[in-house]
Amino acid sequence: PGGLCSSTLEKLKGFTCIAEPSVKHSDGQRQEKETATDDASSKICEQGSSMWPPLDVTDQHNSGVPSRRSKSIYTPLEQQVIQLKQQHRDVLLAVECGYKYRFFGEDAEIAAKELNIICHLDHNFMTCSIPTHRLFVHVRRLVSHGHKVGVVKQTETSAIKASGANRNNLFTRQLSALYTKSTLVGEDVNPVCRLGDVEEGGSGDVVLDPPDSFLLCISENWDKLKKQLTVGLVAVQPSTGDVLLDCFPDGQSRSELEGRVLKINPVEILVPSDLSEQTHRLLQSITNASTQADDRVRVEKRDSAQFEFASAMSTVTEFYCNTQEKDSRSLSSVASFESPVICCLGPLIRYLQEFSLERVLMSESSFRRLSCELDGMILSAATLRNLEILNNQTDGGVRGSLLWVLDHTRTPFGRRLIRKWVSQPLTDPQSISQRQDAVQEILESDSLTLISIRSLMSHLPDLERGICSIYHKKSSTQEFYLISCSLSRLGLELQALLPAIQSQINSALLRGLLLDTPDLLAPAHSFLKVLNEKAAKSGNKTELFSDLSGFPVLQERTEQIQTVLNEIQDHRKEIRMKLKAPALDYTTVSGQEFLIEVKNSLSSTVPPDWVKISCTKAVSRYHSPFLVERYKKLLQLREQLLLDCQREWTNFLEQFGEHYHTMKRAISHLATMDCLFSLAEVAKQGDYCRPEVCQSQPQIIIREGRHPAIDLLMGEHNQYVANHTELQGDGRRTMIITGPNMGGKSSYIRQVALICIMAQMGSYVPASEAQLGVLDGIYTRMGASDNIYKGRSTFMEELTEASEIISRATERSLVILDELGRGTSTHDGIAIAYATLEYFIRDVKALTLFVTHYPPLCELERVYPQQVTNYHMSFLLNEPDVAADTDEVQPEFITFLYQLTEGAAGRSYGLNVARLADIPDSILHSAARKSRELESMVNTRRYCFADEMKKIEEGFFFFWRIFFFLELPFLIWTHKV
Repeated sequence: PGGLCSSTLEKLKGFTCIAEPSVKHSDGQRQEKETATDDASSKICEQGSSMWPPLDVTDQHNSGVPSRRSKSIYTPLEQQVIQLKQQHRDVLLAVECGYKYRFFGEDAEIAAKELNIICHLDHNFMTCSIPTHRLFVHVRRLVSHGHKVGVVKQTETSAIKASGANRNNLFTRQLSALYTKSTLVGEDVNPVCRLGDVEEGGSGDVVLDPPDSFLLCISENWDKLKKQLTVGLVAVQPSTGDVLLDCFPDGQSRSELEGRVLKINPVEILVPSDLSEQTHRLLQSITNASTQADDRVRVEKRDSAQFEFASAMSTVTEFYCNTQEKDSRSLSSVASFESPVICCLGPLIRYLQEFSLERVLMSESSFRRLSCELDGMILSAATLRNLEILNNQTDGGVRGSLLWVLDHTRTPFGRRLIRKWVSQPLTDPQSISQRQDAVQEILESDSLTLISIRSLMSHLPDLERGICSIYHKKSSTQEFYLISCSLSRLGLELQALLPAIQSQINSALLRGLLLDTPDLLAPAHSFLKVLNEKAAKSGNKTELFSDLSGFPVLQERTEQIQTVLNEIQDHRKEIRMKLKAPALDYTTVSGQEFLIEVKNSLSSTVPPDWVKISCTKAVSRYHSPFLVERYKKLLQLREQLLLDCQREWTNFLEQFGEHYHTMKRAISHLATMDCLFSLAEVAKQGDYCRPEVCQSQPQIIIREGRHPAIDLLMGEHNQYVANHTELQGDGRRTMIITGPNMGGKSSYIRQVALICIMAQMGSYVPASEAQLGVLDGIYTRMGASDNIYKGRSTFMEELTEASEIISRATERSLVILDELGRGTSTHDGIAIAYATLEYFIRDVKALTLFVTHYPPLCELERVYPQQVTNYHMSFLLNEPDVAADTDEVQPEFITFLYQLTEGAAGRSYGLNVARLADIPDSILHSAARKSRELESMVNTRRYCFADEMKKIEEGFFFFWRIFFFLELPFLIWTHKV
């Protein structure tokens, strides 16, 4: 409107989109210049004030016409930011400006939204800022929402810059660190201020790291001749140094990949830009599984050329040829990996080099194969979900899962290890027995030594991440002191317990772990002695080292500073004589040192060449020419000392890093101890028994077994109904389980599987007695849900999972099929379920638990009496009443007993569940009447069919008798002849 004043119009211009120069065509139309925006910028409105223009003076489309925003109108800081942003388009840049970090343009709008802070227009760009001492909080919050954050720091100090040739130029800045969900390593994001932080649980407003923070890289290789897809993956956890790799064939459903992704539980995934549609859908379903933005997996797409074998091999060769570290992996050992693994390793090296975290890929001992066939029992993705091993199916949390039951660890590194144990049970009976022996000794021993060792695990920092931060040379002095102090204390206390350990502990596993650890921790003592505790805790690197004899550069610089200080102190005598004030001394105000304070009434005595620094109504403060020159020199030396200290600190971390693998092994021992103590605590609280696990024939014999999670959730009420289980590989190996809805069938079959998993991870189990043969895998098909992201219906999802089980299960597997065939028509469902179950009985010969509501399947007990047994969950039934004067029928009322009983159940009594779900009575009565009609109709057909079959049989036997009597004499005569 024309009524707006000019000042308002000027303000509005800052928030409107600034038109790009356009080219006029012959038809009079104007074609706007198109600009490409990255994924991050597409999230927000494209305001003119938040665009990142190129630093060109003229427009590219119409040379000679000046651009609306030429280089000259940007401030020097804005020009610097634009240059940095053009180099790092996909990064939110936090730029150090004095005592705060500032975001500019699009970055400012995103940061303001995520951090809930004010964003405003300053010169040409929107901007917002955060204080320097709160950087770690805000960086973690931005990273938790899936952003890549870069910290840009000033690379010059004020005193040194003032004495240089570029003293009038802008401070130089450069990107000092990058952070994403998997790369939160460094003192900017891990500030440990004091030992008390560990005991107090840290700051409440800090976004804490998840237990695991794996970065997963995936590559795909399609063989056109064999028509086979091979998937390679490499997963690295930069914060702990763990590296997992695998290579495997996969099908259309990507079930193999899904199982590994669920086990690894990455926070970030690296994929090529030409990723297949099936894998993209799988990753999309995984990333959208959580409703919370800070729980979602971050997916980073990279140029597909990096994933080609030639390019990846070139990167790997260059990286490992230049490695000079001790215990580093050789190129020959890396070159022996499968080509899909190499195709992952190359892009992963490039990506980690951006964060200066590539060092974790050099270690020989860090690499570990993930293949389930080599390391332990196979637990597919469906099994992990259906049995709620790592997370519950209600809200995706840990509560209610098997991990929740077993995790009583006290250390972060123990928590990570127990998750590996739960998701990958053992298949070696000797290893299982060693863990059980250790748990049994912890349970039964009265030794105070074990109690002391358990107490050592309390209030420990995350030692595993701490030593890895040191290994990356990104540790702060506070974090280093905390970690080295904890390691040293553990080493000394375990060393003192060695005599008691040797005399009192019998378990081979416990003895090996405890006797080996003190020597592995020994190097920590010498590093701790070098440090000044007070300076380390305060972060003062200039006074960090208590003895400078081993640091000649620092010693020389300190002496130079002391010389200047002595000169300044000697200058006091001259000042006192000039001012005739024998008691005069220097003062410090607002950080300004060596000030000569003179009362204003005596200002006439001050020499004219002195420089006035500050004044009040009463006094004035000066620097003499000598002080001006010496103080300037002192500030330069102090800043130079800071730079020297930083270099020496980096070298110090490098020396500690030489012992990284030794320390990591010691922490691994401590994590194993923590897990064993956790299993013992669970066994004691739950009244568990020690299972007998052997390599003999596959079998599952459980007496009074209980579901571990449900048993714990029910608490002390002791209402859980225990059940027996008996499956023999050479005998009755299949159980067909029927019974009413909500009768406890699904809970029972889950209970059997979870007890097997617990037994093979070395844990005690919730039963009075258990004898188990080692299983090579557990396969489950349970539940009814579609998968929209994969484009599969409920029935398709059901049959896909069943197909995978058929192709993978062996006679040493446990197969659980819950209501197979219910997603289609009754006849087709029964046919599929019958044929599938018969295949497992006759051909696969796996231990099988089959839950069904189809009565015809129970006939398989008659067909295979040596292998199949029918069971049902028992119940009490109150028959429905029929009113005399009306046709109204009442539904049955069921009392669940939750007791497994031999024999098949005749019906499923679904109307009882409808009543429990508060379906209106009118609907229940109508359903009950219809149910009775349908049942009568089926029974009538069944009886008619039986009568017809009886008549046919009678006719057949009559014909056979006639034939027999007529032909018998002829047969006898023929036989004689």
